[in-house]
Parts: sequence; structure tokens; C-alpha cells
Amino acid sequence: MQKLFIISNESIYSEKNKYFCDNIDLKTLPEGLNKNFQVNLIGRKSKINRAFNIDLKDIKIFDNIFSFLSQIIKSAKDINSKYLIISISPYTFLACIFLKIFGKTPIIYLRSDGYGEYKSILGFIGPIIYHIMFSISSSISSLISCRKYILKGKKGNIVTPSQLDNDWFQNRKQNSYSETKLLYVGRIRKEKGIFSLISLIKDKSNIYLTIVGEEKEFSHKINQKNVFIKKNENNKMNLIKFYDDHNIFILPSFTEGHPMVLLEALARSRPVIIFDEIKHVIGDKKGIFIASRNFESLSKTINEIKENYQSIQEEMKQNNLPKHKEFIGQMEDIVSKVN
Repeated sequence: MQKLFIISNESIYSEKNKYFCDNIDLKTLPEGLNKNFQVNLIGRKSKINRAFNIDLKDIKIFDNIFSFLSQIIKSAKDINSKYLIISISPYTFLACIFLKIFGKTPIIYLRSDGYGEYKSILGFIGPIIYHIMFSISSSISSLISCRKYILKGKKGNIVTPSQLDNDWFQNRKQNSYSETKLLYVGRIRKEKGIFSLISLIKDKSNIYLTIVGEEKEFSHKINQKNVFIKKNENNKMNLIKFYDDHNIFILPSFTEGHPMVLLEALARSRPVIIFDEIKHVIGDKKGIFIASRNFESLSKTINEIKENYQSIQEEMKQNNLPKHKEFIGQMEDIVSKVN
């Protein structure tokens, strides 16, 4: 079986020879590809416990640039191996350069718009830094993305990521709408827009927000009576219940590529509110509503959903949502064809 090195800058926590991550993609993508490749995962060491157990035998974690490059160079000595890099960061950019030096053709999987992410984190200098890394790495790699615009005119393969299996479509509940209970599932990060959302609903006693994705370094900054923070949920059926117990899913991100949580909400027939910055994620999907990033617009959108809740849920049944098995098949096919 051919070796596939998957290289990521995502944090991985290690305890008693078990490995954990917070990004579900970093669990399900390597596990899915491991059925037809011998997957070796390389990721960044975390000192903080993470939610999802990664079921792989071969995982290496680094805690500094030197151990990272040592692992990349060691992996590059494998003659017939393939290399899948998840997203472009300073670390994965260096991995791309070193692999090319050793005569390898890395495959870069771009899950979101790095220009937007770097701008939200670093300000005006962010897109400049990302542009340099993207321009160089895209010229020496094969590209995969979930959105054509993310490729910025470069040639690449488009895939439809998904974590959905049959469980997500079973026993879908069409709740009545009595009070506004918003749900957000994801990381508590500035670029995810969660702090912006929290400020919009401050002192709004008729709107409740549940955040599933507690992070110690950020969660303590949130202290509002109408905001409830829950730890990351690694049990799929418990996560499904969170969706079912709320009537609207809200995704306040400033930038997104192909958000899995949006698909999860649609699979559970929960209308979704997004903001202007990520309106490109809608496509042909039913049940997604756009608001401007101010309370007047948000309140108007919530009321529109509330007044038409049953008919919106009925219309959402028309959505043809991708499944995880199909996504893994797409990735296997693309990786296999890259020399």
C-alpha cells in the first residue's frame, strides 16, 4: 500500500499514545484516506486537550520549526510516497518548499480563503504575506479546493467536502418556534466572527446563543447572560441533539470556504443565518439567510425565519447535500492521479 503523508499546521494533543484534534477534518480525512493509502499524519503539538480522537497508527507531532523540518526531510526520503498538505501556513509553506527541493510534487488542499483569514488576523499586512506563500507554493504544487474562487485563477481540482453520513438525515425534528435559540458550532476565534456576534446580541434578553466549542484561552472573555458555552462535542449523536434543540444555526464568520457545520445544520432542517462576507457559501442550497453585521438586520432576518419557520423547513427538504463517503472518494481519485 502506498504511503501518503498528510501535513497540517493544526494542533494535535497526545496522551498515552492517543492523539486528539479539534478540527473534525483532521480526524475524518486521514482516517478515510487510510483505507486505500498508508497514511502518516504530521501535525503541531498541543499542550491543551482536544476533542476528537484520531484513529491512526502513524502520527508525528512537532513542537518547533526544527523538529518539523526534520520530519519533512525524513518523509521526503520515501521514494514512492505522496504528500497532501492541508492549507497554507508558514509551516506548511516551508514543507512545500522542502518537498520540492527533494523532487516531490506536493498536493495542497485549500479549505478556505487564506487572503480573508490572514486579513482578519493580521490586518492589511496579512493578505500580502499570504499572497507570497500562495503564489510560490501554488506554482510548485498540485491544488485541490472546495471553491473555485479560492484558487484565484490557478488550475486545480474542486471537491465537495462533507462529514455527513446517514445518521444526520434520520429522525429530523421540525420544532415549533417559541423563542429564539441560536446555535454556533466551531472555534472561538476572531476570524470566526463570534465576538462580533456576541456584541450584537448583548443585553437582548429575547435571544439566546449556545456556543459548542469551548476554548480555555478565549472562553473566559465571554460573559453574557444570554450566551451559553459548551465544550466541543465529539459524540455525533449528542451533536445532532444540539442542532435539534435549537431553531436557528448562525455562522458569523468573516471568511469561509465550505463550512461543514452549515451542511450539518441543513441536514437537521435548521435554517441558517450568515453575514454578507460569506454569501458565496449559499450556492443552490435552501434555508440560508443573509444578514448585514448589525442588530437591526440580524433581528429582521430572525423575524423573517420565525414567521415562516414551517414552510422554510419544508423547502429545505429539497436540498441535495453531499456525503462524507463521496468526498473521500473524490480525494482518493485526485491523490492517486498526482505523480
